[in-house]
Amino acid sequence: MKIHPLITTSDALAELCARFTKADFITVDTEFMRENTYWPELCLIQVADTEEAAAIDPLAPGIDMTPLYELMTNNEDVLKVFHAGGQDVEIIFNFTGRTPHPIFDTQIATMAISQSEQIGYSNLVESWLGIDVDKGARFTDWSRRPLTERQIEYAIGDVTHLSKIFPKILARLRKTGRGEWLDAEMEKLADPENYRNDPQKAWRRIKAAGRNPGVLGRLKALGAWRELEAQDKNIPRGRIVRDETMADIASHPPKTQADLAKVRGLSAGWRDNEIGKRLMAVLEAAMPLTEDEMPPRAAKGAPLGKEGALVADLLKLLLKIRSREIDVASRLLARSEELELLAAGVRKNLSILDGWRFQQFGKDALDLVEGKMAFAVVNGKLKMTHVDDVVEDVADAAE
Repeated sequence: MKIHPLITTSDALAELCARFTKADFITVDTEFMRENTYWPELCLIQVADTEEAAAIDPLAPGIDMTPLYELMTNNEDVLKVFHAGGQDVEIIFNFTGRTPHPIFDTQIATMAISQSEQIGYSNLVESWLGIDVDKGARFTDWSRRPLTERQIEYAIGDVTHLSKIFPKILARLRKTGRGEWLDAEMEKLADPENYRNDPQKAWRRIKAAGRNPGVLGRLKALGAWRELEAQDKNIPRGRIVRDETMADIASHPPKTQADLAKVRGLSAGWRDNEIGKRLMAVLEAAMPLTEDEMPPRAAKGAPLGKEGALVADLLKLLLKIRSREIDVASRLLARSEELELLAAGVRKNLSILDGWRFQQFGKDALDLVEGKMAFAVVNGKLKMTHVDDVVEDVADAAE
């Protein structure tokens, strides 16, 4: 495979992207910094196909990244392959307002052909290629220039290894017939709504006790305010106000700006500074959540009770057994919260009751809840079997 020198000019990038438009797939990775900023700072993009690979410097003076972004978001003929690509996709969305498409994530795909839960990149390379990845440059400062040869070599390795692994994963998926399982998962990954930053929804990330509409209304207003403050200053939202402080202010709103100095997590300066004044104005204007805005009760956990909790535990045991039997990561089959909802009697809008998940797991999960499944030990291994089958086996043994 041809490895190019670091791409730092518009012409070199345009020529590279023109060649990549003829590829069936490209592997993509990014290096970025976000510890001290609200918006991730893109420092490097690595791209490869089966014949060539390059690292592109988006911080190079005057470089026009348009050809690469067009390849990522507007070319439907080239599959874009990532590993654990959520943050990479987010960065591209931030720059373009669009997401890469079509898309494939090898971390998600590995879950369909093994019991590996969210396998890391180094372990992926080790398991498929037998190569021990050098982790020395993993925590480097990618924003510093010039980049060293070791940094560039490390970064490009991420996509050259992936370009060899992806065809192997694809072949395994075709052999097992599980490729269709992943179609919906990949579309979810590419859904722009996952990356659209709506300040009015920021409050949903904050843990708050209770369902008081007034408290949640203040939390919503504070969440939107903090998001806009952080965006404007380009600093992490936690440096404006921490989540627990936000929840405390929403639950026990200060009567005056001077009272902000008494709030745990805020400095004395908040009693008379401008940001404190803006916070108080937001609190005064906050309105209680309407009924339509209130979070669904199921989102905080199903009302299981003691018996329901036991049923949920049995469903989780069934999930482990089925995951082992068909060699699929349990996380791909079902989430714990869905099992608790099923145990609580919910039968609508559950992914385990639809499509391939229903056939592979949901059908038996329903039978277990309805008393049609039983545990059995066969050859020293715990298995689930239908009650009717157990009855027949007992009858045959009696004869």
